[in-house]
Amino acid sequence: MSSRRQFIKQSIVGAVAAGSIQELVAGPRNTKPKTPIVISTWDFGVAANKAAWEVLKKDGRALDAVEQGVKVAEADLSNPTVGKGGYPDRDGHVTLDACIMDEFGNCGSVAGLEQIAHPISVARLVMEKTPHVMLVGEGALQFAIEQGFQRENLLIPSSEAAWKEWLKEKKYKPIMNIENKSFNTDRLPGNQYNHDTIGMLAMDVNGNISGACTTSGMAFKMRGRVGDSPIIGAGLYVDNEIGGATSTGVGEEVIRTVGSFLVVELMRQGYSPEAACKEAVERIVKKKPEIAKEIQVGFLAINKKGEYGSYALQSGFTYAVCNAEKQDLIIKGKHIF
Repeated sequence: MSSRRQFIKQSIVGAVAAGSIQELVAGPRNTKPKTPIVISTWDFGVAANKAAWEVLKKDGRALDAVEQGVKVAEADLSNPTVGKGGYPDRDGHVTLDACIMDEFGNCGSVAGLEQIAHPISVARLVMEKTPHVMLVGEGALQFAIEQGFQRENLLIPSSEAAWKEWLKEKKYKPIMNIENKSFNTDRLPGNQYNHDTIGMLAMDVNGNISGACTTSGMAFKMRGRVGDSPIIGAGLYVDNEIGGATSTGVGEEVIRTVGSFLVVELMRQGYSPEAACKEAVERIVKKKPEIAKEIQVGFLAINKKGEYGSYALQSGFTYAVCNAEKQDLIIKGKHIF
């Protein structure tokens, strides 16, 4: 009898210990944050977060919040890196990329979409109404029109003027952090422009996470170029058991490391959001040390406890946070260089 009792006791202790180890590795599961929260890249995320918060404060779904949030950036004509008004490719075509992912692992994406102002909403319908994940180019446009979206000219006068100025020399050298509105862009020569995205992650009152990412891509890019923003696992990834991540900066380097997926998997191993983002950035440095100091790449992440963090290659990266206590918080991301 004593042997049996000892065996049961040892089994219980072993089970508790195993559970503790699993908790340390994977992090706590099914942990609800105290309040809903939304985070997004760059200073222009403040206005986007406010729109997302309108959904979250009414106990709305995180998926609806991120869609409504990034649509604000897509409609902002003063933002040359997202949506209508974005800088065109080198042939003068404004092409948009976007993706979205919900708490169930469902996802949708569009790439190289023209003439449609809100690619994020098209991406959501790809997720909800097709058996596919991504539609591109003419096929994405055809689908959007079939779903009732209206064609419109996305090349506004200011972007057209910038493109015509670029055509004079046809040189491209990205200037880091131009998407940060505190950066003085008036002093830049006419042939130098940057590109970027808005990536947004939200957690709703039920503790569910969704994400969205949308961009007009690299200014004056080659026709047909696609960056990380519409690629699930690169520009955005959500695992509702662990957390979510999104990226910003030069998409080619994010694709090479499958960056957002990497960040989420590191959080699964027990990394904090900030530590996971830092490790993902360091992977880029290890792979391409010769160009790491010349480009900007940053990651933003949130876990199931509502903890968030970021890391970037260079200084200047910012992100916006919105919850019940603060709607316009801007945080300077940490950086390697």
